[in-house]
Amino acid sequence: MDLKVIASDMDGTFLRDDKSYNVDRFSEQLAEMNHRNIKFVAASGNKISHLKKIFAPVLKKGLKISYVASNGAASYDYDKLVHAAFLSDQQIQKVIDWNAENPDSDNNFVILTGLKKSYVSNHATPELIKEISEWYHDIEQIDKLMESKEKILEVTFLWKNVDVAKQVDRLRRVFGDEVHSTGSGFGNVDVLAADTNKATGLKFLQKRWMATDQQIVTFGDNENDLEMLKKYPKSYLMINSDISMQTKIKLKTRLDNNHDGVLDVIDSLLKEN
Repeated sequence: MDLKVIASDMDGTFLRDDKSYNVDRFSEQLAEMNHRNIKFVAASGNKISHLKKIFAPVLKKGLKISYVASNGAASYDYDKLVHAAFLSDQQIQKVIDWNAENPDSDNNFVILTGLKKSYVSNHATPELIKEISEWYHDIEQIDKLMESKEKILEVTFLWKNVDVAKQVDRLRRVFGDEVHSTGSGFGNVDVLAADTNKATGLKFLQKRWMATDQQIVTFGDNENDLEMLKKYPKSYLMINSDISMQTKIKLKTRLDNNHDGVLDVIDSLLKEN
């Protein structure tokens, strides 16, 4: 294949369970990809600020990475914002109202994410702020969630010990196609603008780079990767993914995320192309 783009999910896919990765091995691969003008895309539910923190050791070497952040709501060609999909104020209010009426939402937590900052209620405790600050670096506490100072890419609900799939199903039954709801598998449910997912986020970069579906390879492990994995013919599901995902995608990595499964396939791809 004439390889042009490699896009990978982060948690459970590119990253080991301890959130590390083989920096030296990936740096060598990325240097080769940059040399050949093969784009590497970090496709994640995380904000770009968190993704840049993950790849700081690589970026310091002058190597280049592009991003599909916030589950496809924001696409970046290196540091340049190419596309952003925002929720309307009316949609945000309806989703927050749904959460207030949901019987399973008594102990959950709500985060609104914009391009610059993430917004949480003033009722959030310092302990909770510290816990989520690993992923959300620019947190601002506000009196009312609808008073955020910028447009919102996604509304995130954080649960502990709750069936995330059940909550996603509830949201989809209530809102239909008005918004897109997806679960990360880590106790998070994200609500995004309609027709917004990692596949649509990658599509804006694909068009910019004039790459065909056949020139793109993707990696993922969870439901929020599914649209991306299904769109591109050469997509790899992580061998460590949940059993419920195993029948949905044909190609599997040889190794799991804790043994550099993505980097193992990248080595093979670079040898083949």
